Amino acid sequence: MKNEIPPLSGARALPYSQTRSFLTVALIELWERFGYYGMQALIVYFMVQRLGFEDSRANLVWSAAAALIYVAPAIGGWIGDKVLGTRRTTYLGAMILALGYALMAVPSENTWVVFGALGVVVVGNGLFKPNAGNLVRKIYEGDDSKLDSAFTLYYMAVNVGSTVSMLATPWIKDYVNATYGNQLGWHVAFAVCSVGLVLGLLNVMLLRATIAHVGSRPDTQPLQVGKLLAVLGGGVVLAVAAAVILEYQSLARAFVYLAGIVLLGIFVHLIRKSAPSERAGLTAALVLTAQIVFFFIFYQQMSTSLSLFALRNVDLDFRLFGAHLWTWSPAQFQALNAIWIMVLSPVLAWLYSAAGRSGRDLSIAAKFALGFFSVALGFFAYGVAGSFAVNGLTSSWVMIAGYGLYSLGELLVSGLGLAMIARYVPERMGGFMMGAYYVAVGISQYLGGVVANLASVPSNVTDPVQTLPIYTSLFNKLGLGALACTVIALLALPLVRRLTATHQAHQ
Repeated sequence: MKNEIPPLSGARALPYSQTRSFLTVALIELWERFGYYGMQALIVYFMVQRLGFEDSRANLVWSAAAALIYVAPAIGGWIGDKVLGTRRTTYLGAMILALGYALMAVPSENTWVVFGALGVVVVGNGLFKPNAGNLVRKIYEGDDSKLDSAFTLYYMAVNVGSTVSMLATPWIKDYVNATYGNQLGWHVAFAVCSVGLVLGLLNVMLLRATIAHVGSRPDTQPLQVGKLLAVLGGGVVLAVAAAVILEYQSLARAFVYLAGIVLLGIFVHLIRKSAPSERAGLTAALVLTAQIVFFFIFYQQMSTSLSLFALRNVDLDFRLFGAHLWTWSPAQFQALNAIWIMVLSPVLAWLYSAAGRSGRDLSIAAKFALGFFSVALGFFAYGVAGSFAVNGLTSSWVMIAGYGLYSLGELLVSGLGLAMIARYVPERMGGFMMGAYYVAVGISQYLGGVVANLASVPSNVTDPVQTLPIYTSLFNKLGLGALACTVIALLALPLVRRLTATHQAHQ
């Protein structure tokens, strides 16, 4: 591996354009999302239909796994900044993720096998996620209008991979199961996720020269094998700990709440100890991160309550004027999110750039408020659809409309989350704070599972007419919650505006 990492500067560094460097990072992120979302599309169904979990256990186990997957980058960001290097750690994380998805492909109903594989995914994501985002930050550092546009396009690029995988893995699972008459299809689909990561690694190795000049200080130095072995050893410990946490729900609950307390303590400590010129930016980041926690409670419904709603209360046939167009499996509806992201991202990126050139760009805080309002409309669409259901089944077109509104909100909030960290946080703590951002996301992912359990359907209730009001009641409550978040975001606008002005005055 040592010979594969060119130095950041010197004779071998190549002056590649920002665009080419950005495309290389976006490409490896695309393949990483291919693996992650291919797995996510199936995991709750796998637990309910293959492992026999109750809805409540499946929701909480996956939400705890998602929380761990997002909390782990807090450590990975520090490893990238201080130990192995941002670029090296990105590569290592992708390799470990490929291993994790390969372990998911092992045919077994033993929960320790499944949870152990998820533990490996936790480690890989912890190393990969903050460092890939930090590479984008370093490419566009110092240009705020380009940074928002770059992260929005980055968000679009990674959704290409997730769209393909969320459409493909459910189809592969159904095809193999139907062809061979057993449950092998689940594991073949998980194996495809691993293959995606391998292809991503091959691609980035071919294009690695375009990001040879991007990274953190350790990337400029020879790889120290002792540090690499220490990171790998710590990864084994973390993977085992993650499997234990997933097996015992009380541990998961305690871990997530402790992570929340620690995260808040870190923010308060950094704000108190930072230089006056940095304090306003960190305070603004804290206010906006708190809003992101609420957003991801809504986000987690996509892989929990909305997935099970599609399984039980959505007509899977797409029809137009009475003519049948196509049929999807329930898991494939999750791809609507990524499809809408790809449609809307270039539009928003163009609007951001145009507004930046004319000096009328909305603040990130204002975009957050608009995002929450759009999410509210999306959940109300699902809730209202129940009034027009036939025999307990809502139209598949309602899912398209709801996901469209929800995805617009996601772009306005989550799509700019990384840009918010890049804009307000000092460069010297960039990798660590990228990790802290993902800790906040992880906490809210678990809380999202707790919320999803408000629509947990008892195993003895199978009639769609009976399950429909359980889901629509939750979606209407989530719509009201998103409206409340809109109001909070609007009330926070003056504060964030003042903090931003102070932050910019010290730049």
